[in-house]
Amino acid sequence: MTMSDAKELRDKPTEDLERDLEGLVEGLFKLRFRKVTDVVENPAEFKKSRRQIARIKTILRERGIKR
Repeated sequence: MTMSDAKELRDKPTEDLERDLEGLVEGLFKLRFRKVTDVVENPAEFKKSRRQIARIKTILRERGIKR
């Protein structure tokens, strides 16, 4: 994700970010579950998902502080 992608996240409404966050957390859970039961074809997905979750949580936290 580049800086422009982070800017795109900041432009999204809070509800959309919360929905995206929920989907990413669920996807990471499924990826971890698949790691235990099967072979994960792209281990870099763990890192990408965690970072995306952190970005969204950071933006949501910033919005909470501004209020």
